[in-house]
This record gives sequence, structure tokens and C-alpha cells, in this order.
Amino acid sequence: MGAHHDNCRKSLTLPVIGLGAVILINNWVFGSAEEQLNLVMDLSHLALHYTGGFLVFTVLAFIVTNNGSGHNVSGLRYKEYQLQDYSTWFLKQLNNSHNWEHLKSCLVKSDDCNNLSKRYRTLKQFKSAKLSPIEAGCCRPPSECGYPAVNASFYDLSFHPISSNKDCRLYRNSKAVKCYNCDSCK
Repeated sequence: MGAHHDNCRKSLTLPVIGLGAVILINNWVFGSAEEQLNLVMDLSHLALHYTGGFLVFTVLAFIVTNNGSGHNVSGLRYKEYQLQDYSTWFLKQLNNSHNWEHLKSCLVKSDDCNNLSKRYRTLKQFKSAKLSPIEAGCCRPPSECGYPAVNASFYDLSFHPISSNKDCRLYRNSKAVKCYNCDSCK
């Protein structure tokens, strides 16, 4: 993780280093305080608070993202996600243009969408694949648009979309655009 200096991986570096430092200091103090019972008890309480804080964070993260579990689409093995299914706080974070531009640049760099045609050589393989949420929401237009797929990463956009969903107008076949500006990607 430290060898990659792009902003996508760098945003994870500081929390990982911080957590490592806390664990290191905690273990160092525990190791040096073997005979000091009060200090050991205090550090045990501190470790309990770390664990409790982590548990609270995990529960809150689950609550914030729980409603966005996806919707089944007839004839497809993967789910499609809709932005309005998520909590208000989560929507506010995603609709913050600075946050979204950073996330979007990471998605474009990840090559998830560009590798679809390599992973699924035929249209039949692609249509029967169980796509990840990123592949289903960012790499292709929503199914309700009705654009026919030419292959795993290219759609025939000459057809008029059968839905009024704004994502249908935002999708492009360009590797840098795809559906990265769509609500289905957020």
C-alpha cells in the first residue's frame, strides 16, 4: 500500500499507520508494565474502549449502508442499486462534489469497467455473470434504459432510452465516462 502514491491508496495509508501506531504503543506499554497491576488494568480498560469504539463504528457503517442492498432485475444474476435507497447522511456525503470527484477518479483508475470485455469474452457470458455493485452500477447503463449490449463494455446508444431515468442520458461508452456520473454508480 505504501509503494503506491496515488490519492486513492494514499487515503487509506494514514488510518492504517495510525492504527498500527496505537497497537504498537499499546503493546509497548503492556510489555513494560508487567509488574504494575494498576497500569495493566488501565490499559485493559483502554483496549476495551478501542474494541467498543470499533464495534460502534462497524454498527454505524452497517446502518448507513444497510438499505442499499440492491434490487433484483428480471433475467439478470446481479442487482442494480439506486441512490435513494441509502441513508440521508450517506447521500449527503456522495452528493458532495469534492468527495464524489475523488471517488470517481479512483473508480476510473481502477479499470474495473475496462476489464469487463477481457473477463467476459462473449455477450452470453456477460449477461449470465454475477456483476459486482461497481460493475453493475458504474460500467453499464441501468437495465431500464433498454440499450442493447454489443459486448461487455459497449452499448448501442443509437436507441432512444425507454426510461426517463437521467442515468440513461449520462451513460457513454467512453472509458473515462461510462456511468461514473450516474446515480446508479454512486
